[in-house]
Amino acid sequence: MAHSFRSQSDADLEFSANELTGALGDSVTVLPLVVALAATTTVSLPHVLVGFGVFQIVWGLYYGLPLSVEPMKALIGLAIVGGLSYAELAAAGLLAGSVLLLVGYLGLVGKLQRIVGEPVIRGVQFAVALLLLEAAVDLSVGNPPIAVAGLVVVGVLALAGYGAASVLVVLGLGGIATAATAGIPTPAIPELALFPAGPPSISTAAIEGTVAQLGMTIGNAAIATALLCGDLYDREISADALSRSMGLTCLAAIPVGGIPMCHGSGGLAGKYAFGAQTGGANVLLGVGYLALALVASGVVLAAFPMAILGVLLAVVALELSRAAFEPVSNPWSLALVVSVGLVGVAVNVGIAFGVGAVAYVALQHRPSASETG
Repeated sequence: MAHSFRSQSDADLEFSANELTGALGDSVTVLPLVVALAATTTVSLPHVLVGFGVFQIVWGLYYGLPLSVEPMKALIGLAIVGGLSYAELAAAGLLAGSVLLLVGYLGLVGKLQRIVGEPVIRGVQFAVALLLLEAAVDLSVGNPPIAVAGLVVVGVLALAGYGAASVLVVLGLGGIATAATAGIPTPAIPELALFPAGPPSISTAAIEGTVAQLGMTIGNAAIATALLCGDLYDREISADALSRSMGLTCLAAIPVGGIPMCHGSGGLAGKYAFGAQTGGANVLLGVGYLALALVASGVVLAAFPMAILGVLLAVVALELSRAAFEPVSNPWSLALVVSVGLVGVAVNVGIAFGVGAVAYVALQHRPSASETG
């Protein structure tokens, strides 16, 4: 079946204060990871930020919703801890992009969504929320006084009815602290080149990383995000469309210095939690990433107090948890959501997705009370 990439947007873009604060709510799922990646690999941080900036704008305009554009967390995590070199990361991203584009065009993600069942997808959302909360704690413990101060600011503004503004205030304070520590850098335009950080290199580790990432991406970034679009914005976006757009993003961005990117329920929940309602949030955030790319260096972003991002990441995690559990209506569905979430944190989100899918099918075919009585 042929698919076009004609815009699916049926909503006007807004550029209000809520769109700005919502946009920044997505950045807290991106900046800590890309800073760590830049510190541990040969990746070019300005090129990475350009990739995020361009595709935030592209998909915000295309879908008309504040969809997230996030790093592929399994692959990026492997690269940060040394499991993948940058060359292997680039190869894995190209492999994942090719698969996502293919299965999206064939309509296989939507079929998988119907087989897997909603409780499993809710469980993936819960797993991502727990992982975000874990990351928030890790970021915060490095500087407890800053984390506590951030929590106080968020709490006071929330009690005063300005919860969405808290992200802008807190990140603004972090920016001031960064400028005081690192100074004001001289702007520089990133050089346009093919694979500026080195060519891709396929390996067993790259293939294994791709398989692990695809389980998480299909479960969280395609199916769970499609579900969340309906929950939060009452818009029907197919999981196959999201799979195609993620595939195109990887295949277009990686050759010019980007990293593997996807959509994600965590970033979408973050934008919603801080007020975003339209694709205008993506345009604002995209422009912000492009501006940051002009002055980005490992020194500048490493100077940002990560404990502040940890506080905001915790807010995102709570919003995603709420979205995961709110529609659950029966005990066995609740048990499956919790089980998938805990396995995702303890082992791997992709494995949790697969195990949960098998459990869901088994539960669907279990004997009823009338059959056993």
